[in-house]
Amino acid sequence: MNALSLNGVSKRFGGLEAVRDVHMDVPHGERRALIGPNGAGKTTLFNVIAGDLPVTSGNINVFGQDVTGMPPHRRVKLGLTRTYQTSALFDTLTVAQNMYLGVIGPAGSRHFDMLRLAEKDIAHQERALQVIEAVGLGDRVTTSTGDLSHGERRQLEVGLAIAYKPRLVMLDEPAAGLSPEERHILIDLLNSLEQDITLLLIEHDMEVAFNTSERVTVLHDGRVIVEGTPEEISANDVVQKVYLGERLHD
Repeated sequence: MNALSLNGVSKRFGGLEAVRDVHMDVPHGERRALIGPNGAGKTTLFNVIAGDLPVTSGNINVFGQDVTGMPPHRRVKLGLTRTYQTSALFDTLTVAQNMYLGVIGPAGSRHFDMLRLAEKDIAHQERALQVIEAVGLGDRVTTSTGDLSHGERRQLEVGLAIAYKPRLVMLDEPAAGLSPEERHILIDLLNSLEQDITLLLIEHDMEVAFNTSERVTVLHDGRVIVEGTPEEISANDVVQKVYLGERLHD
């Protein structure tokens, strides 16, 4: 079964077609990178898949279910989670408290009520600590999130994305702003994710993209121009032209 299937997905903003007739199948358990130059439509495509933006045309299937008109919170319940280019963390809460909120999932306004009851919620606390250890923040459990380094914040964001036991995780430029050492930590973290988790990531850092993905999809001017293994993509003349800034003919 495919974790994600896009069938003729397009997104238009007035006269601008940011995403153009995208067809893409991501099998369950696959690691897929979505790459392309700035303005290629990558984040817009993520926003459409997650339900943050409605499609103009086409349809989206997640694990065989049509989610095209489904609101974001219902897609989360199907197992789809994502991160954003900018951090979406509660800086005044500790790492453990942030992760606990991620573990209990989309409970709406009850989140902060749950924080008051957290001491009695042993099962969710244990899950939160397990994920914190898995993303390499075991020594930062009681640290205020606002005191984390940029790399540690990225680690926490990945942890939040997997805390609710998702089946499909979408990461939007997780390596942005990371040092070389932090990038290697991120690569190891992504490669350590359970094989049952399908991973789709937008990434400009080719070291991260090619070392964490089984297949790569390249977008240019809102459309898919080529797909293949990291080795095939790195040797592809069309991809080389795109990254050199040359225009392609339709």
